[in-house]
Amino acid sequence: MANSKQSSAKTASLAAKTLQDPNASKIQKSLAASVISQSSTSKVTSAEMEAKASKALQSDHSAELTKTLAGSVLAQADKARWL
Repeated sequence: MANSKQSSAKTASLAAKTLQDPNASKIQKSLAASVISQSSTSKVTSAEMEAKASKALQSDHSAELTKTLAGSVLAQADKARWL
């Protein structure tokens, strides 16, 4: 299913910086890669990435950056999977 939403330029820029940051966590880099892959394209988030992003948003231990990236990833999710 094609996705009409795309990552914003601001979020894609944040994701690019995250991928270049040697101090970024593994989950931050994974979410950032997903955000970038969804900018300027109609790709839909995979079920695996949806699950990772959802867990990151629900965790009290996730950093603000992690939650920002996770929110963007979930915004690209296939809503039909959640119904």
